[in-house]
Amino acid sequence: MVLSKDSKKEILKDLIAKLKESKGVVLTDFQGMNVSQISSLRNELKEKKVEFKIVKNTLIEKASEELNVDDLTKDLIGCTAMAFCSDDGIAPARLLKEYFKKNKIDLKIKSGLIDGRVFSSEKIIEIASLPSKDVLIAQMINGVKSPLYSLVFILQGPLRGLIYTLEAVKKQKEAIAS
Repeated sequence: MVLSKDSKKEILKDLIAKLKESKGVVLTDFQGMNVSQISSLRNELKEKKVEFKIVKNTLIEKASEELNVDDLTKDLIGCTAMAFCSDDGIAPARLLKEYFKKNKIDLKIKSGLIDGRVFSSEKIIEIASLPSKDVLIAQMINGVKSPLYSLVFILQGPLRGLIYTLEAVKKQKEAIAS
C-alpha cells in the first residue's frame, strides 16, 4: 500500500508519541499469521491495554532515530508489528509470548524497549518468562515470612516441653491423691 508524504508524516508523528509514552514496546514478526489471527491477537491485547500495530520498517527507523534509540531497529527485516503498553513495561512481551504459545505460532521477536532501555530478542523472551510483579512480590513476602514462622515454631518448643512436663506432673499428683 502506497502512502502519501502527509500520511507518512502523520503516522511517524503518532509513532513517536506512542514510543515516548510507552513503558514497553516489542517489535515482532507477524509473518505466517492470517488476518483472523492478527485480529484475534489485537483484540486480546486491547483487553489488557496493549496496542498492536503493523508499521513499515522505515517509519520505525525514523521514529527510533528521532528518539535516539537506534539499537531498537538494527535487526529489522521483513514484516514488523509493534506492541505498545503505557502501563506495564513487560506486558507486551508476556502477552505476545502467551498468545503465540497458546495458538502454536512460532514467536519471532525482533527487539524491544522497556522503560527506555533497548533489549535484544533473547532478553525480551527471557523477561517475558518472568512472573508478574504481583507474583514476585508474593514470593518475596513468602521468603521473608517462612524463616519467621520457623523461628516462632522453634521458640515455642521449650515452652511446649515445659507445658507437657507440668501437665504430666499434674496428672501424676492427681493419680496419687485419688
